[in-house]
Amino acid sequence: MVMTSCSILSNYPLPAMKSGMRKLFLTLLLLAVIPTLRGQQRQAAFEMNQRLGRGINIGNTFEAPSETAWGNPWKPEYFRIISGLGFRHVRIPIRWETAARSSAVPPYTVEASFLARIRQVVDTALKYKLHAIINMHHHDSLFARPDREKARFLAQWDQIARYFSHYPDSLLFEVLNEPHGALTPDKWNLFFADALAEVRKSNPHRFVLAGTAEWGGLAGLGALQLPEDERIILTLHYYNPFQFTHQGAEWSDGSAAWLGTEWLDTEAERETVRSEFRAAATYAQTHHIPIHVGEFGAYSKAGMASRVRWTTFLARWFEEQGFSWAYWEFSAGFGIYNPSTRQLSTPLTEALLHNPLPAPTPVQLTPLYTSNFSTGNDGWYFNAQQGAAGSLSRSGGKLIVSLANGGTEGWHAQLTRGNISLVKGKKYQVTLKVSAPATRTVTLYLGKAGGDWAAYSGYNTFTFTPAEETFVFSFTMSGENDPAARMVFDLGKSSSGILLASVKIEEVTILTAHKALQNPLPVIFPNPADETIYLQNAGIRTRIEILTLEGKPVFAAEVAGERASVPVGHLPEGIYLVVLRSETGTSSRKIFVY
Repeated sequence: MVMTSCSILSNYPLPAMKSGMRKLFLTLLLLAVIPTLRGQQRQAAFEMNQRLGRGINIGNTFEAPSETAWGNPWKPEYFRIISGLGFRHVRIPIRWETAARSSAVPPYTVEASFLARIRQVVDTALKYKLHAIINMHHHDSLFARPDREKARFLAQWDQIARYFSHYPDSLLFEVLNEPHGALTPDKWNLFFADALAEVRKSNPHRFVLAGTAEWGGLAGLGALQLPEDERIILTLHYYNPFQFTHQGAEWSDGSAAWLGTEWLDTEAERETVRSEFRAAATYAQTHHIPIHVGEFGAYSKAGMASRVRWTTFLARWFEEQGFSWAYWEFSAGFGIYNPSTRQLSTPLTEALLHNPLPAPTPVQLTPLYTSNFSTGNDGWYFNAQQGAAGSLSRSGGKLIVSLANGGTEGWHAQLTRGNISLVKGKKYQVTLKVSAPATRTVTLYLGKAGGDWAAYSGYNTFTFTPAEETFVFSFTMSGENDPAARMVFDLGKSSSGILLASVKIEEVTILTAHKALQNPLPVIFPNPADETIYLQNAGIRTRIEILTLEGKPVFAAEVAGERASVPVGHLPEGIYLVVLRSETGTSSRKIFVY
């Protein structure tokens, strides 16, 4: 039931008073109830999202079939390291559905021993002043048969929620990682609402994270419908450009061909990120909900320099937007820590936690194709299949795609243009101006015009609205030279067409090699350390001071040169603050001595 301000006020008995006093009383009372008339404000959720800040995933551990199955078991010392570095939360992906962890038949009992193990992990996180997010990960049977598995899904959340109901609000729940498959966007909206209702029975004030269907990314955002609840946070995953972040990934088909793909931190690459997140920003503003980026990361087979550039930009840009984030992940293929050597990757930890945002890499753009819709369709065609139906027309210098039936897959309705010449290894930038009669999601790519229909550019997802906007994406040609590649708009699964005003494809030439920061601050490694730490780029003279976390000095010296060594073996095991003072400025880092 929706109550107007008048009906609300009518429920308050008013004392006898003079007319002027009565008006003042009514005014003050109205001001008191106005916040209840504005819908969801989620102020507490925004405050929690700020508390989450920077985080990291404990990946390839509890979401594996067993804790040791993927060679990355959890160790309590990890949270001491993570906390000492300055992270504020950990995301703990968990697979609950294996036979050793829960029953597949009613009442779907979660094993007490496994709950106790997760409690140990959560307790350790809280011990080190970290917030903890626990989720449901790799629930494969639910994705395949959601209706049949729903009762188990809800029963598991009922048990998890009750088990942790007495925990402080620094423990958060994430209902499900990357819904997909038969768990469609419409079905996911219902499943999330029902799971939240189960949680609320025992945890009325617990903060809960809601992801999107279609693999948890930006593509599923348009279909997401959230229940009215003050304590939910939107979580999204981001791995674009996928051919960069997943090059050489053994589980990703065709990824060997992507090896060598770079991310050069050009303005076009940055604008791709901004364009893809534009719909998320609009959704967050419209629904007044904070955003947590629950996963982002680049696999270890990508070049470290590109990984550092990509990670630096995303971490700083997410923070500029007010997003909290959790890097994927700590100690496996994407990780910042090597369990075998017990060493941190200094370049990645610096990128996540310390690197400032540099100027973008300068480029030269050479036009390859510029659309002209003033006299014709300029080589663009509309194709419909598998029951999809629509038409292509032109008006006011724009191409207009109208859809009567979008079919059930994106490729069922496509706007395409062929005969685009692409050269292997070259970088390209695509800029388009487009709108849609109604807000909708569209996938764009440049790819092969036959055979396996490979997407050279990877798949780029944008949300078009009735307002004409400019979108940009860039890519490195991953295939062999192709003089007849095609550009594709996948328009299916919607009844809304698009209005395409212009398309420009340009070849990108890097003008200079990506430069390091002028007068770089010294780099400390290894971390953790046992006997010695080293300072790279110490310069003419740098003063190093080592203090306990309570501020007590335990070492001080002046060092110089490209690489200087500092003994730490005499220090007791623990976390220390290293302060470096030089002509370029003062900086500080935490190190671990063991």
